Amino acid sequence: MKKINTVTELRRVYKQPHKAALQKVINELDKHSIHFISLSPFCIISTSNNNGNLDASPKGGDPGFAKIKDSRTILFPDWPGNNRLDSFTNVIENPNISLIFFVPGINESLRVIGTTYISNDSTLLKVFKIKENLPLSVLVISVSEVYFHCSRALMRSKLWTTENKILRSDFPTMGKILQDQITGYDGDSADKLIEENKYKLYEDI
Repeated sequence: MKKINTVTELRRVYKQPHKAALQKVINELDKHSIHFISLSPFCIISTSNNNGNLDASPKGGDPGFAKIKDSRTILFPDWPGNNRLDSFTNVIENPNISLIFFVPGINESLRVIGTTYISNDSTLLKVFKIKENLPLSVLVISVSEVYFHCSRALMRSKLWTTENKILRSDFPTMGKILQDQITGYDGDSADKLIEENKYKLYEDI
């Protein structure tokens, strides 16, 4: 199989980007990116440790769950989850982070690049208080690059339409998957717990 090994070879396959694709990168949040983040209920964060091992982790909440402190700072709450801490242990070693925000119904997405650190400062945690629940920590993200990504990928995937949506029964439950992967695992109990957790999304259980 032929392998492309150099940028020169790569550029023989791809055209040069349009000027706007290069010029659209800005170094702080503007009114449009701030507005987009305020509407976004879902984001994927990417991190790497010092050995180059990568992690991409989905994060979500009500629209605007990530807060804007100023044009160069995003506050990102971390609520209870599986406690693997893949992204967070990466951040301890390597503060570089990349995020992509999505808004249902909009085919463009927002990409943010910067550095981050983890804080459990009580003042920051209280910013995200939901009923009596506080996040376990907050990512404080210093923004260095921001730009809107073109719509083609989401248009091709028809992500926001029902056309590619499947019936839930057409794919195994998480409990069933883990039962097939882990010897002795009780998939039925896991599925029951997942169902119960729908009502405890912000509780540390």
